Amino acid sequence: MRALTFTAFLLLAVVFVASAQEGHPLVGSWHGTWGPTPTHRNDVTVVMDWDGKSITGLINPGPDSVKFSKATLDAGNWGVHIEADAKDQSGNPVHFVIDGKIEDVTSTRRSIVGTWSHGAQKGDFKIVRDN
Repeated sequence: MRALTFTAFLLLAVVFVASAQEGHPLVGSWHGTWGPTPTHRNDVTVVMDWDGKSITGLINPGPDSVKFSKATLDAGNWGVHIEADAKDQSGNPVHFVIDGKIEDVTSTRRSIVGTWSHGAQKGDFKIVRDN
């Protein structure tokens, strides 16, 4: 009986530790919108990863995805800065700059809220991390 109780305790401890250690706060898939006005919105998907040294990621994964050229997290204020370079439909360069702040950092459904610009387009954005 003691062996069974100890085994159940270990299993519970492993489940607790696994759920408590989520990893880097930016890792995962994020969905939301950005746009210049509350009525003019664009859907966006952002996928981020942490390799132990740097944040990497993609904006709108797929055939037309845009790879991060720079990404930083200021853990002091949970500020996020992302830059990416792409080309528009005419082949002209377009530079993305995304600045935001993580809200509800302890939640699995935390969000990043801030400003988004690429080319001449500017607006606000909010993305929420998927579970």
